[in-house]
Amino acid sequence: MIARTLEHAIRRACRTFPAVLVTGPRQSGKTTLLRMGWGDTHRYVSLENPEVRSRAIADPVGFLRDNPPPVILDEIQHTPELLSYVKTAIDEDRTPGRWLLTGSQNFPVMANVSQSLAGRVAVMQLLPFSVGEASGRPGGDVSIDSLLRLAFGEGDLPSPSFGLADWLLRGSYPEMRANLDVDRDLWCASYIQTYLERDVRQIINVGDLNSFQRFLRLAAGRTAQLLNASELAREVGVTAPTIRKWISVLESSGQLFLLQPYFQNFGKRLIKAPKMYFLDTGLAAFLLGFHAPEPLIHGPFLGPLVETAVVAGWVKAFQHRGQPPSLYFWRSRDGLEVDLLIERNGMLLPIEVKSSATIHAQHASGLRK
Repeated sequence: MIARTLEHAIRRACRTFPAVLVTGPRQSGKTTLLRMGWGDTHRYVSLENPEVRSRAIADPVGFLRDNPPPVILDEIQHTPELLSYVKTAIDEDRTPGRWLLTGSQNFPVMANVSQSLAGRVAVMQLLPFSVGEASGRPGGDVSIDSLLRLAFGEGDLPSPSFGLADWLLRGSYPEMRANLDVDRDLWCASYIQTYLERDVRQIINVGDLNSFQRFLRLAAGRTAQLLNASELAREVGVTAPTIRKWISVLESSGQLFLLQPYFQNFGKRLIKAPKMYFLDTGLAAFLLGFHAPEPLIHGPFLGPLVETAVVAGWVKAFQHRGQPPSLYFWRSRDGLEVDLLIERNGMLLPIEVKSSATIHAQHASGLRK
């Protein structure tokens, strides 16, 4: 198993909280992480099993009696009714680290957790592999500050065993990275159909599935761009509130990240809309119709996908250490821009992302201003 940075954050939380909930997109590795890290100490119960799920819903008291902690309850979103009974059990015994829960659909899981387990649970998000994890160096003991020193050249950063085109095209999901024999096109098509379309439709009433599929393709074409819900709505043929609802669900389920603008007054009128990023470049590239590296590397989407990969990497750097991402961008209405601002210890650290191999002075114009 490839080591995951988040394991260290989960172990820290297990020393404080009675329960830890690991959320994240499907197939990001939640089950594997918990079973490999805690399988020797915690009983494992999958609530995706229809028989197990039916028993948990029909007789939650008996179910928890037969599956006492320490226990891993996998895919808890299938049995939200169980959470109130877990709360009762925790209140009777608040020993830290006895309840490990996973949930793939972040939005409904979080709604139930906030009602049932508030103050009793630490919530962590596991996203697909970072470049470091996929390269076999998860950096579990590396701080964000150490990563920043590496980002600015103050340290040695080993090169990954794969190239840029491979990372952009195949993406970061564990199955795609751990097994290079997996057919990338078949995997992406299955993931989008089975998980994105099915899961989203379970949360909200999508209505016209063709419109939602068109929205996904158009959203991929706007990764690393300012979010304009009205423009997307016109192109998809739905209302702007519908677009915002779809984006909210994809964001809450770990598929999209909205990078917010930094609002401090730098003496210029600023853009206030967020920028939208896919958290996996492989899915974005597939939705854009890329099936081979050459058209991607030599085409107009190389820059946006590289920026997407960089921003997603920093989101993972924070999330996998149990920290909320302190990430922003800055853009004035007269065109000056900083791609990424990292807020750390009261300072703002600017990062400019370029896909070209040659660095020019004008690339830093936004940083100088």
